[in-house]
Amino acid sequence: MKIVSRNEELIRDAHSCIPQSSSRTSLSSCNKLLRFEDISAAAFKIQCGVQKTPCMYSRLSKQYGMDIYLKKEFLQYTGSVKERGVLYLLTSLPQEQQRKGVIMALDSNFSMAVAYHASELRIPVFVIMSTSTSPARVKMCREYGATVISYGATAKDSQMHARRLAQENGYLYLEEEDSPVYLSGLGTVGLEVYEQVPKLDAVIFPAGGHCGLLAGSAAALKHLNPNISVIGVESESFPVLQQSLKAGHPVEDQACSNHHFYGDVSGLCFGSNSLQLTGKLVDKVVAVREEDILISMLRLLEYERAMVDAEGSIGLAALVAGKLPELKGKRVAIVICSGNLELHLLQQCIARALTLDNRLCRFSLVLSDSPGDISKLLEILAREETRVLDFKQERMFVTSEFFTVEVTCTVETRDKIHTAQLRNALLERYPTATWMER
Repeated sequence: MKIVSRNEELIRDAHSCIPQSSSRTSLSSCNKLLRFEDISAAAFKIQCGVQKTPCMYSRLSKQYGMDIYLKKEFLQYTGSVKERGVLYLLTSLPQEQQRKGVIMALDSNFSMAVAYHASELRIPVFVIMSTSTSPARVKMCREYGATVISYGATAKDSQMHARRLAQENGYLYLEEEDSPVYLSGLGTVGLEVYEQVPKLDAVIFPAGGHCGLLAGSAAALKHLNPNISVIGVESESFPVLQQSLKAGHPVEDQACSNHHFYGDVSGLCFGSNSLQLTGKLVDKVVAVREEDILISMLRLLEYERAMVDAEGSIGLAALVAGKLPELKGKRVAIVICSGNLELHLLQQCIARALTLDNRLCRFSLVLSDSPGDISKLLEILAREETRVLDFKQERMFVTSEFFTVEVTCTVETRDKIHTAQLRNALLERYPTATWMER
């Protein structure tokens, strides 16, 4: 069934004066219109190759005063929504190019998606990674089916080597970009959300420099119902999209970080196509702090059992930060697009989020060096129903009177109110206790 909308001209207008980019592959040189029919065709073509992920009502709804539905794109095989655009892009390649193969550089969700789907389609796929790439990511990429080559100390070295191999061997050098084909694949998320959640008021997407998901899905949603608000969320530390929209062209934010915690949230703005569509179709772009992103990760882990990264949790972070008060009482879908948080970062992120949420606290006090006093302290902590995570005693370098011990204790509480109760109980018994602020 074809759904006709008055908004189709708006989508075409957004694409009508986009400049060509000579630095991209031939895939982006065809500057055609991103029509609703293109997105529908992509949905049909990739339906057997990617998951139709659930969009489920969340227990977080009561906490934030709205009906929240989470589109769980992190459940894709490689843990990322990028699979949609990648699969449609690869299946659109000419047969001759599929036979020769593709090559990429960089360690990203896009690369992982290409590695997996190219292997599934029997397309030779090569990934050049710098020697600084984590062994776990290299192993994962190989398990997806790619031939991984370590080369160069930096990402730039890897990219130059990949381009050289592409030229010498006839491979197609791929990098994430905003060709109509790739955007159409990503736009299928908007189709599914519209189908899965009736009477939607708003949909929240991750934004940042790589705003292809936001742009493609906005094209689909605005075609189906122009009254649905489409909102993008990016990091306050890297407001690349807001800067680019204000300037009217892609800009490079010198503060952009390559830290794996941020992923594409901190990436450079990579194309005019998605920027033009975003400017025409997206209702609002907001920025959130790193603290809000970490607490959002914690909420998703606790309430949804979803271990997601910064890119996946940033949509919910806008609600955590109170940046969208106009959505109170509305029906809102949030796209949780990525769940590729490296394990060595997981513990740091959760510990930091618990501290920010006033559920981890640390204090120090001086006691007489006798078992009885330490036992009394532990009794207070047990009576206040806290969980002791760390308990350290210092005798050698205590500057107070002899035969005393300085105790530093880290405990976990239920929430901010519980933390305040514990602090009052300790100060009542130990007036000189020092509370270590976060």
